[in-house]
Amino acid sequence: MIAIIDYNAGNISSVRNALDRLGYESIITRDKDEIIVADKVILPGVGEASSAMHYLNEYNLTELIKGLGTPILGICLGMQLMCNYTEEGGIQCLGIFDTKVKMFPPEEKVPHMGWNNLVNLKGELFEGIKDNNDVYFVHSYFAELCPYTSAECDYILPFSAGLQKNNFYATQFHPEKSADIGEQILKNFLEL
Repeated sequence: MIAIIDYNAGNISSVRNALDRLGYESIITRDKDEIIVADKVILPGVGEASSAMHYLNEYNLTELIKGLGTPILGICLGMQLMCNYTEEGGIQCLGIFDTKVKMFPPEEKVPHMGWNNLVNLKGELFEGIKDNNDVYFVHSYFAELCPYTSAECDYILPFSAGLQKNNFYATQFHPEKSADIGEQILKNFLEL
């Protein structure tokens, strides 16, 4: 069973629909016991970081997420919340990935919205995916490049489009909205 963490962030339904298309059963939950016994966990996210962290704390999910031993995938805001700190609201996050989340320079066209390519892919999440395939992004904040970067993208400047550390995986883009390439990335995660 795949647990999709419900913490009042958007995008939950489209993630669940993508899992349904791939033939995987999932539940949308904030129940700790269901999350702990899940085979895989997804932390989706569309929204604002400080309110998202507020709900993770209110539902007592922060320590649970950090302590998970099963594969967990953070998507978009979910990825940013796995970093140390975000400029969005100026808050400390989960601290799984030792990198900061910053806002794109305001003089440029923000948010970064639409299709853009991935490069410098590494790790199991990107197995069978070649450099320069396009995926779908919608974000105004980005995670800096760091030792955990597993995919890069360039919009105004290079940033982490994917992160991986042990059983923690994350994508800044939306695999559930990224057509065949996104489905392959989700499938790679689900088959870990």
